Amino acid sequence: MNATTLLPLPVVLPLFAAGLKLAVGLRLPRIQRFISAAVLSVVLAASVTLLVAADRDGPQVMHAGGWPVPVGIALVADRLSALMLVVSSAVTLCVLVYSIGQGMADRDEATPLSVFHPAYLILVAGVSDTFLSGDLFNLYVGFEIMLTASYVLLTLGGTAARIRAGATYIVVSLLSSVLFLVAIGMVYAATGTMNLAQLSVRLADLPAGIRLVLQLALLTVFGIKAAVFPLAAWLPDSYPTAPAPVTAVFAGLLTKVGVYSILRTQTLLFPGTRLAEPLMLIALLSMVVGILGAVAQTDLKRLLSFTLVSHIGYMVFGIALASRGGVAGAVFYVAHHITVQTTLFLVTGLVERRGGTTDLQRLGGLAKISPLLAAVFFVPAMNLAGIPPLSGFLGKLGLLRAGVADGGVWAYVLVGGGVLTSLLTLYALIKVWNLAFWRAAPPDLCEDGTVLESDEGDDAEGSDDSDEDTLMPAGRPESASLSGRSITTSAALPRTMLAATMTLVALGLAYTVLAGPLTGLADRAAGELLSRTPYVQAVLAR
Repeated sequence: MNATTLLPLPVVLPLFAAGLKLAVGLRLPRIQRFISAAVLSVVLAASVTLLVAADRDGPQVMHAGGWPVPVGIALVADRLSALMLVVSSAVTLCVLVYSIGQGMADRDEATPLSVFHPAYLILVAGVSDTFLSGDLFNLYVGFEIMLTASYVLLTLGGTAARIRAGATYIVVSLLSSVLFLVAIGMVYAATGTMNLAQLSVRLADLPAGIRLVLQLALLTVFGIKAAVFPLAAWLPDSYPTAPAPVTAVFAGLLTKVGVYSILRTQTLLFPGTRLAEPLMLIALLSMVVGILGAVAQTDLKRLLSFTLVSHIGYMVFGIALASRGGVAGAVFYVAHHITVQTTLFLVTGLVERRGGTTDLQRLGGLAKISPLLAAVFFVPAMNLAGIPPLSGFLGKLGLLRAGVADGGVWAYVLVGGGVLTSLLTLYALIKVWNLAFWRAAPPDLCEDGTVLESDEGDDAEGSDDSDEDTLMPAGRPESASLSGRSITTSAALPRTMLAATMTLVALGLAYTVLAGPLTGLADRAAGELLSRTPYVQAVLAR
């Protein structure tokens, strides 16, 4: 079977399954879960097949409906998009299993399976569409599919905190969508096409000033979606209130879609960029400001949200260098960060379930209470911090070597900023370890991990204003109230949730074991991106 026939599956299958699940509703919850897991497993298998074919035979292209360029929409899987598709499919499957385990453990019939599962599958379809799109307008459509589903997932449960955070997220997303439409209109007015391969040819014939305006317009849009500084203020306030599976997939994937779009457009449409120094400044500020924000936090979710902003800077660093080593480092680091950041947010959900809160000042003793949870946190935390020989260290080392090879003043400044950011990341995560895991449990946390009730909040259980990190507002085995805030704890962590999290931990470790083949693939992807010819010829062959 020709691999190109698989190109629509990562988009079409989740959309079809979402419609089917809406029809099933809550009547057959087991069927709901089976459909979701089966569909994402098939998507993962198709993605792996596409990656093998793209690496062996070059970009895989399908023209929807058989229409020629530029009338039809092209779906393209080159090494970069296929790799992103494989990583995103593996991560979304693990997060789905985690969410299924959470819902089964809570045993609450009010769990909105009929909403969560279809919205989640639609989100996956939107992410897949953005990675496979060979057309600028279809890229916009993929973003909108993804964002529409994210609006539902972010406000799931309808608590006041989630509605407030969702309002900020929706306003920013709608603004970026309007800017994207404006940018698309400008590009089409200047070139007469939306096909990325054709644009790579026609943009070169435009005056330099017009090209710069179009480049700035697209960078602004994708910068908002990638949460680069100073366009990242919305992220730390939006993500922490969502349920753990939602926060994890948002942190791991949604910002990387923006990074992917920057990487694709900068290499394919605007090679030899005139914006190298501004991009380096943006990368430096994202790294330093983000990690300083993380160091100042006392809530685990917000701390990880700021590290997310910070480490986007490493990826922009590689893109700004515009060298083969820099782009290869960025590709490797994107794959690494999707997995590790998602893992840490899933662990945060387990921490809140075990300790009743994510406030570091009120956590403690988790290493004694749950040694397995401590280990599951420690490994990805050290990976994110870049401790040798983990993949985080290898990714950063590749970027730093590319910066030194560049030899420019800005490149050396970024190398110093990268080293400083890595050290501060380690400091922030050690602070989390010391406060939440290593020190003795606070007086209001029992030895078995349950929380003692306080006298001031006996009537707070089940409050509508709770921002408890679950798929549903209530229904845990044990409930308590601290400082007027309804929280719940569980004496034992559900095996399914732990298994999904540990699978992602193992995947992060696999990047270290398979670092040779993975860095080789990233290098070949970088060479393909910078040469542009294989992509353009494959798309315009018909």
